[in-house]
Amino acid sequence: MSDSTSTDAAIEVWGLCKRYGAFEAVRGIDISVRRGEVFGLLGPNGAGKTTTVEILEGYRQRSAGDVSVLGEDPASRKRALRQRIGIVLQSGGIYSYVTPREALRHWAAFYPAPRDVEEVLALAGLQDKAAQPSRKLSGGQLRRLDFALALVGDPELIFLDEPTTGFDPAARRSAWETVRRLRDLGKTILLTTHYLDEAQELADRVAIMKDGRVLAIGPPRELGSGASSYRVAYRNHAGELIERQTDDPTRLLNELTAEALARGERLEELSVGRPTLEDLYLELTADG
Repeated sequence: MSDSTSTDAAIEVWGLCKRYGAFEAVRGIDISVRRGEVFGLLGPNGAGKTTTVEILEGYRQRSAGDVSVLGEDPASRKRALRQRIGIVLQSGGIYSYVTPREALRHWAAFYPAPRDVEEVLALAGLQDKAAQPSRKLSGGQLRRLDFALALVGDPELIFLDEPTTGFDPAARRSAWETVRRLRDLGKTILLTTHYLDEAQELADRVAIMKDGRVLAIGPPRELGSGASSYRVAYRNHAGELIERQTDDPTRLLNELTAEALARGERLEELSVGRPTLEDLYLELTADG
């Protein structure tokens, strides 16, 4: 571990390991999350994402490695560090007769310098529902309340665990907008999600995990496009969608078009593109 944590890093992890007996849930990963960025942690179930995040949050002890969160070791469970962190769990719960405004005022009292409650209601898009009992809120509105509760303490770092699981498309888009507002405020966000379009849309960088290891890390729009192969797709004369992978799209296109012209056919819906983040994810996390 270096003598001093990088001033522009909110999270730094070196050689992080977590063992349960002979089983290694996390196997020596290195991750750095810059202040003010949205960092996505991706991977299938059992990849080690939750274990990693719980170590960063201070809820689980590591077996080996070094971890710095906002310049502190989260294993110390210091109150001052916890006051600088917000957490949005995959599912939450609140007393059904409490209103969003009441809940936020209650939560704000736990922090030394909370954000203004009315400002937080506006950031979360809950101004019109501030006086409604939580039992009358929709699923999407309850999720906004989860965001608001994590934000009211004015944290520097926010952990979002599967923030849109089970949402309909409209509610997901609304949650995405809330995340963008948090980023605009300069907050650092660590996002775990199974939705690759969500990571593509929100994250500045992502890490793809499998079996306790980080397999790839970088901006989502560059990870897929950085692959050496291209995907060529078209429909043949029978209307079937054909997809080909190639390292030399120029040569393949020349061959395909020459053959089609010789047969007097057209290559309908012809397209050439780099693999997407989803393509890379599926390739890296495939069994075998």
